Amino acid sequence: MTPTETLAHLESIGNEGDAAGMLAYHKLPRRYLGVRAPVLSDLARDLRNSLSLDDRLALAKGLWESDVHDARMLAAKLLEQARIRPDDEGAWQLIQSWVPDFDGWALADHACIAGQKRLKADPSRIDAVEAWTTSDELWTRRAALVITLPWTKQNNPSAQDLEIRERVLGWAASYVPDREWFIQKAIAWWLRDLSKHDPDRTRAFLAAHGDKMKPFAVKEASRHLPDAPAAPVEDSAADENAPDENASDQSSPDES
Repeated sequence: MTPTETLAHLESIGNEGDAAGMLAYHKLPRRYLGVRAPVLSDLARDLRNSLSLDDRLALAKGLWESDVHDARMLAAKLLEQARIRPDDEGAWQLIQSWVPDFDGWALADHACIAGQKRLKADPSRIDAVEAWTTSDELWTRRAALVITLPWTKQNNPSAQDLEIRERVLGWAASYVPDREWFIQKAIAWWLRDLSKHDPDRTRAFLAAHGDKMKPFAVKEASRHLPDAPAAPVEDSAADENAPDENASDQSSPDES
């Protein structure tokens, strides 16, 4: 199936009402077809099973280049499997090529889910991700934390895993002075997930940096800590009106 054929199929199964809702929510100037995430997931699974790796990479590339929201979602889902044989370097390079296009959380996060699998397959790729942390682009900087979320989840991390975990926490610490809501939320997301597996390290980070984080971020990072530190008192009213990443009809990868 070519990108043109796949896009035509997406257009045929879209829903105008859902498309209007997506446009109103995301507020980004691209086409929305109104195809729900579960439908895209089923289609991606079928395409992964039926296409060769080269054809799948070509399809993902073409769908992303269409700049249609639903097509970009499908492009990311085509590369989400844990193992890509015989070689996943092409998939990793393609995902990296998408990073400069990130302009909102929904597409960025789904692309990062695919990237997480490639990063776990070859952790040396963390060097490439570190370059994102100094980007002028908000969504590129944020992606560095989202794509490394697997390193919050190990109960028995290896020495290499611990080294990567500390490296990413260093990036998070460097982000703390950035008052942008989505950056603060990404720091909080990383710490919240880490707290389920390494609460002591999470407490140490908050002890060192929590007084400089936005109140909502400290609260979110501490959600699973029984002895959560008090959040600093600062612009809490503004935080209550901040964007809700989970409000979209396209499910956020940010799982509680």
